Amino acid sequence: MRAPRSWAFLALLAAAACATGRSRVADADLSPGPPRAAREFRAAWVATVANINWPSAPGLPPEAQRREAIELLDLLQELNFNAVILQVRAQADALYESRLEPWSYYLTAEQGRGPDPAYDPLEFWIEEAHARGLELHAWLNPYRAHHPQGGPVTKFSLVRTRPELVVPLSQGYWWMDPALKETQEHSLAVVTDLVRRYDLDGIHFDDYFYPYPEYNDGADFPDSVSWAAYVQGGGKLSRGDWRRQAVNTFIRDVYRAVKREKPHVKFGLSPFGIWRPGHPESIQGFDPYDQLYADARLWLHEGWIDYWTPQLYWPIGQIPQSYPILLGWWAQENTRHRHLWPGINVGRIPGARGAEEAGIRSWSPGACSRTVPGTCTGASDPWPVATPWPPPCSKGPTRRRRWFQPRPGSTHVPRLRPRSRWSSRSPGSRSGGRTRSPGSWSGGSTRTPGTSSAGSSTSAWTRSGATASSQGTSAR
Repeated sequence: MRAPRSWAFLALLAAAACATGRSRVADADLSPGPPRAAREFRAAWVATVANINWPSAPGLPPEAQRREAIELLDLLQELNFNAVILQVRAQADALYESRLEPWSYYLTAEQGRGPDPAYDPLEFWIEEAHARGLELHAWLNPYRAHHPQGGPVTKFSLVRTRPELVVPLSQGYWWMDPALKETQEHSLAVVTDLVRRYDLDGIHFDDYFYPYPEYNDGADFPDSVSWAAYVQGGGKLSRGDWRRQAVNTFIRDVYRAVKREKPHVKFGLSPFGIWRPGHPESIQGFDPYDQLYADARLWLHEGWIDYWTPQLYWPIGQIPQSYPILLGWWAQENTRHRHLWPGINVGRIPGARGAEEAGIRSWSPGACSRTVPGTCTGASDPWPVATPWPPPCSKGPTRRRRWFQPRPGSTHVPRLRPRSRWSSRSPGSRSGGRTRSPGSWSGGSTRTPGTSSAGSSTSAWTRSGATASSQGTSAR
């Protein structure tokens, strides 16, 4: 996510049933049969890179890490959220037990060293999220191999274990070369391993593909070796198209791998909010198609995702990057009718003004039509409403609750999540069904990777289906 650290804790909502007029509602109320369940997707990103959201510092004792996780999950439950998107791979590392990549510096303050006493943080998050009726989506950065705030490069780092896959950037980053077949195979293996071993509800990528230009002081991405090999092998694509083809192939393969392992697991993407300047005509600013080599519209057209969360972080009245204009354009491009759940960062405009900009003052479906007039009517997947969230410096539940005071409305009532009707099996509702009380974690896991009880092939749960040119430097 490209937003300053103080804005980094985001939340997103997507209503899956909007009001479509008084007469239509009245007709529905009088029709025979049970009433139609209201469905919304209410999720929060939890960033672990640079310890933005969790854990609050590297090297905390496991018990403190679990306490902080419980605090966040309890708050989401209290506010009737139904999903959490947890960053589990920030720099080719793991906040879970893995044979493919090292334990994360952000967890233990030493890359490659696991928690002591031992436990599996991801398994803990999954169990505690599910006990509260929350889905857990694992958020991965597919290509970043080292972050400047990720501690020293150790012998366990991919920079040392697979040096042929990575290149250095001038701002202290190391980046995997997306065009290399071995890069694609490694990151795909990480995704497949996660889906296979853990009881996840989703896999999530954000906007990082090829790096943002400022990470290399504006210089071109240093892939001259792989580019030369492609040309010498008879490749005919331009360098830009060659790079885009590599990312396109990877996104397609991830989607297929997820569905092959567990069809009910969702694959979601949260790209930069603009596809290309000029689409639609009034839109100006950064061009991720040309700079990040991310042809996001293609992925949506091809149906290589289950949900689409473009980062629409701009005010309604900022015409060159207007929120409702961009949202309407993405809706028109959603020809395969995947879930459209935009990500909104209300923290950019603090306080009530930010809430009003997002159209969420009433916390009701009416807010959706206030944000994008007329678009709720007939919508199969209605428009999302953003939730304001405190900056990371607001520690503790009391300060968070003081900052976050939603007005009475629909979020005071729990909602089922929308179904993914195109999937051969789609998840049902995690409406509770807990076998123990939330927060009753009794200790760490002692299992070895590959033997996770959380990753069985069947679940214990019932299954049914700024400016656009630069949003600021982000740790995410």
